[in-house]
Amino acid sequence: MRRLALPAVLSAALAASAIALAGVPAGAQAAPPPRPGELDVLFVGAHPDDEAGGLSTYGQWNEFDGARVGVLTVTRGEGGGNAVGTEEGPPLGLLRENEERRAVGRAGVGDVHYLDKVDFYYTVSAPLADEAWGHDESLAKVVRLVRQTRPKVIVTMEPAPLPGQHGHHQQAARLATEAYFAAADAGRFPDQTGRERLRPWSTGRLFHTGGASGPTGRACAKDFTATTQAAPTYGVWTGRASARNGGKSWAQVEREAQRTYVSQGWGGFADVPADPERLGCDYFTQIHSRVPYTLGDTEPTAMLEGALRPAKGGLPLGTEFFLTTEAFGVNAGRAFTVTAHARSQRPLPGGKAALSVPSGWTVTGSGDLGTIGSRERTATFTVKPPAGTPNGRVRLAGTLTTARGSGQTATPVEVRPGVTGAQEPLPRVADFDAWAGKTGVPALSGRMKRVLTLASGKSRQIRVDLANTTGSAQEGTVSAGLPAGFGADAPSKPYRLAAGAKGSVTFTVTNTDASLPTSNQGGAGGDYDFTVTTTSASGTDTQKGGLELVPVAELPKAPTAPVVDGKEEPGEYPGPELDLSRVWEGTACDSAADCSATGKVTWTGDALHVLVEVRDDKRGTVLGADDCKRHWRTDAVEITVDPRGDSENTSTTFKTGVFPGMADGRPCFERDADQHQGPGEQTAPGMRVASTVNAPYDGYVIETSIPFAALPSAVDPARMGLNIFVYDSDTQDKVGQTRIGWSTWGGVQGDPYRWGLVSLPGHTPPPGMPGTPEPPVLPADAAASAGSPESIIQAARTGIPLAAGPAAPPSRTARIAGRPAVSGGAVTFRLAATGPGTAYAHVWDGRLLGTRKIAVTRAGTRTVTVPGASGVLAVAFEAKGGGTASSVARLSG
Repeated sequence: MRRLALPAVLSAALAASAIALAGVPAGAQAAPPPRPGELDVLFVGAHPDDEAGGLSTYGQWNEFDGARVGVLTVTRGEGGGNAVGTEEGPPLGLLRENEERRAVGRAGVGDVHYLDKVDFYYTVSAPLADEAWGHDESLAKVVRLVRQTRPKVIVTMEPAPLPGQHGHHQQAARLATEAYFAAADAGRFPDQTGRERLRPWSTGRLFHTGGASGPTGRACAKDFTATTQAAPTYGVWTGRASARNGGKSWAQVEREAQRTYVSQGWGGFADVPADPERLGCDYFTQIHSRVPYTLGDTEPTAMLEGALRPAKGGLPLGTEFFLTTEAFGVNAGRAFTVTAHARSQRPLPGGKAALSVPSGWTVTGSGDLGTIGSRERTATFTVKPPAGTPNGRVRLAGTLTTARGSGQTATPVEVRPGVTGAQEPLPRVADFDAWAGKTGVPALSGRMKRVLTLASGKSRQIRVDLANTTGSAQEGTVSAGLPAGFGADAPSKPYRLAAGAKGSVTFTVTNTDASLPTSNQGGAGGDYDFTVTTTSASGTDTQKGGLELVPVAELPKAPTAPVVDGKEEPGEYPGPELDLSRVWEGTACDSAADCSATGKVTWTGDALHVLVEVRDDKRGTVLGADDCKRHWRTDAVEITVDPRGDSENTSTTFKTGVFPGMADGRPCFERDADQHQGPGEQTAPGMRVASTVNAPYDGYVIETSIPFAALPSAVDPARMGLNIFVYDSDTQDKVGQTRIGWSTWGGVQGDPYRWGLVSLPGHTPPPGMPGTPEPPVLPADAAASAGSPESIIQAARTGIPLAAGPAAPPSRTARIAGRPAVSGGAVTFRLAATGPGTAYAHVWDGRLLGTRKIAVTRAGTRTVTVPGASGVLAVAFEAKGGGTASSVARLSG
């Protein structure tokens, strides 16, 4: 395993702080915080490096405002690539942990916690991540860590399934959002508030990253364009100079930190502009707030107001003030209620809430709250938007005034017509919108454009979902305003809905012009937009939808099976030649000679046969024969098959990456991010691959035969999903530059619904093939905190148990006893145990020098020897029945 090197200063600081907690003299060291492990700001992400885009902001808060910022990372990124070695699985996870700790340390972040969940592969499906990680256990861990670290502000990732958004990122943000609410509720995870003696904790404010774009220069904090006007959005300028970093801009410091993630190919990131006025902002959007703040504040600390810094109006820290509404969706001309909630740790006499609404709206209600104390006080208002109010999202603002100060808050509502009609959502969008409503953040829903794919020149049914939000029956028509080149079975269709009822109408839509460009070359950014118009007695609703054309092909059966030899013989591949030269990610090709490709696909009774011819002017890294994995790092071809053409995510598909030649001169193949990942010979038995690499080099040919029996299920001969991608790298640093393919959109490798569709006329599936895919085989071997000296040292320093788990009970724990002895290149120490469990001992000096696993069957003290003679002895103990303990000791001699 690669040794994990840390700068000597950081290594010494971590060791010193840990040893101080272990009761061993450590010499001069920085004074610990008043409450070790407690945080002001907690970032929640899925992988090491997810926090990297906000390090400028977190570093500023730490340097200029003294904020203690920590990170919670769900996985250690075992499923990512490795541009610096051959480690994968847990060893890669520990390597990436080391990178993350060094990177965030540049922003003054000292604590990084992990949930020890597996990073299984890139997917755009949050439900798949939820299934793999275990929702209840993962949420319990996040809630426990929030209760242990007591952050005033939580920042997380974008939780919505926006195009290309990693499903792990989505799920990490969902967990952070759910934990924000659950951690404050004593009824959630009662074992934590009972047996573990943790107190409920109400974090003041919750944000997700992104949500705006803006200019460069310091004006980016106030002149940006937000994606939603209803939620407060903030910009933090990255051009601010850092005194503790020699006057560099925080954008420069962030870039230096990002280069620490070398395993992910970030070491070569270009410099940011030296002129601060050419630097932009980090943007954040508020998901929820419990505390008062100043609307429209553009200062760098605006997101901390009310939670970490007192409200500008003078309300003391510990004051809560927020609004709730009877419903998120409201109707013009129909009244609804808004409730103001207030509470304070110190008495605030003369409390009064006021509500600010758009011009023409009416508000009734006194807003009197009296003296605000530790018990929540509420005031209810009746709000009525006038008839004819335009549909859309509106911000309602609240003001709290007391004898000791004032503050503001806001909440959004969405004005909706009496009857709404919307194109059916993708399953992941429907799932997210349902989650947002159930979790109490409905404003997060409805932000994803409704899109559906349609095979070029073909037809499909499109459902329009209807909802009557009025108190009376409604009827009317639904029409689909389709763009040129598309038609429907009827211009409009009638409906009738009872009061408060839901329903639908369905159109059969046809692409009448098969010459229209497909994939991301069609329409606007790949979307052929249309409108859904729904009429009713209460008004008209118009909503946008989008159709995405995917390419199609008919694949004739080969008269005889092609010879898998890396070259095409006449007549081997009947049928069309597929254009694989469309760019879907990365830098555009300079010319066809730089990167372009064609493909041919045919089939026989037992296999698919694929031939891909690639033009390429410069060969990327030739990997070692033992490094046949992570095909996106260099020149390679990826072939994806969705047997039934209906997979929601790639866990029910077949995906293989094929390298044209390794260091031994032979091609190789593997499976990745699909129903069963791993070496090709093990996961796709019977699959054969051959290649020809041109000399002098100007490209290569890959030919393969994929047995139908290797697919997750039987093929639907009328509708099989297929895609072919080509990864092009012109460097020797294991980093790709360009991705081209047949059916192309950003993130399309994780989007089976956007793959091309093919038919295999006359195909009969082999006997015994299942009609539905077998359950996916997902990697489960994650790096564990008990195996990480750095995590153990942090746990000993902070008192926060490993992996956001509980502490080992006193009756079942084990720790280092006395001073270890160093002799003959090894460390000998006494391990004192009060009960059974497993201990993991590591010797670490910025490198992992030795490790040993010790089974503890009963209470007592035993002598243990571990290889290594310098640095720190770090011991983690996992108690039988649950809970961990961490101890460390500095080594001498």
